[in-house]
Amino acid sequence: HVERATVDGPSLSFGLVNASFRDKGNMSRKLHARRIEGIDKNIWVEFSQLAADYKAVNLGQGFPDFSPPHFIQEAFCKALNGGFSKHQYTRAFGHPNLVKILAKFFSRIVGREIDPMEDILVSVGAYQALFCTFQALIDEGDEVIIVEPFFDCYQPMVMMAGGTAIYVPLKPREGCGPVLSSADWVLSPEELASKFSPRTKAIVINTPNNPLGKVYQQEELHMIADLCIKHDVICISDEVYEWLTYDGTKHVKIASLPGMWERTVTIGSAGKTFSATGWKVGWAMGPGHILKHLKTVHQNSVYHCATAAQEAVAVGFQREYDVFGTEGSYFQQLPKHLHEKRLRLADCLKSVGLKPVLPQGGYFMIADISNLNVDLADPSTKDEPYDYRFVKWLIKEKGLATIPVSAFFSPEHKDEFQKYIRFCFVKEDSTLQAAEDILRQWSDSK
Repeated sequence: HVERATVDGPSLSFGLVNASFRDKGNMSRKLHARRIEGIDKNIWVEFSQLAADYKAVNLGQGFPDFSPPHFIQEAFCKALNGGFSKHQYTRAFGHPNLVKILAKFFSRIVGREIDPMEDILVSVGAYQALFCTFQALIDEGDEVIIVEPFFDCYQPMVMMAGGTAIYVPLKPREGCGPVLSSADWVLSPEELASKFSPRTKAIVINTPNNPLGKVYQQEELHMIADLCIKHDVICISDEVYEWLTYDGTKHVKIASLPGMWERTVTIGSAGKTFSATGWKVGWAMGPGHILKHLKTVHQNSVYHCATAAQEAVAVGFQREYDVFGTEGSYFQQLPKHLHEKRLRLADCLKSVGLKPVLPQGGYFMIADISNLNVDLADPSTKDEPYDYRFVKWLIKEKGLATIPVSAFFSPEHKDEFQKYIRFCFVKEDSTLQAAEDILRQWSDSK
């Protein structure tokens, strides 16, 4: 009996203390930082989960469901089996082999000598390159002009840096009749010029554009460049789809224009370049006096990227350098391959009553759904934009996943673009066929 009291005493005491802690377990102070307020929702998290829940055919997310080319897979395997060094840390700002070939490769494209050690930062995908750029260059009170539609991370990244996003939309050209191509979506020179102010620190462009597929032509880039120079503004040019252009459309780097190298950060992606999005190798490229600030953010956050993946990408770029401009180049083979998929999807969408906008570049095609008569009776979506409601209906009722295009617009312009949805055509033919079967079966049943 005495022994039991000895044991129970401390146990009882511990239980009371534990209960006391439980009562006080919920902290009363605010936990989150102000900089993340209003940016907690993410369209990819929401719609990817919905597509998975309904086992939908996924033409929503922008990743290939086919493998990278054999030569770069072999390069990765060789790196993994190449001794201890490829499994350990490499240079923080980019594996030497990779930054050297990136500098060599892009020097002849931009028409100037790029310093591999000063002018390039290798990052964990283009996403981290963008994050470093905004964190390093944007301050409280700075304004950043974002051309719409825009990849959805630009806005929260500007906000987290303390900046203010100023929006200017691409719009279908007036009086051009039915909008058949992304080339018909243009910036108003007057509207764009009106957005620049003494507070403007940067402008963000994306060419080829996600989700639209627009590839900016030289005269459009000159207009943007002239405003950047006039107002002493940095240009952040997201060019992750640079090798994916169609029908003879040429991609032009704004950094190659007179006076623009000194003020441009160009964002690139090995994932999009070599169809290996899960490798998460990207880069920022620009003048050393700007890149040094991005490196400060990088070294105090991620610090380092996967060595073996960087080595494999370096081998891939060396191969492409050697065969550049020939039929053996993957940079020529991939767009030819995707061109056929793009036309196939466009024909299918037209046949079921949608109006596709044929992209000049990139992974995606948007389509006008305003001709369709659909009863969107789901009460759980009644307060959402029309394209969100339509996409959720398409996933739940038809088993096909797409993405609402108004997600790529600011709150002030969202309402104007609720009649479009985005399809990804960088998929196996079997995936595209499954999507076609769903759309045609739905069309026949109407």
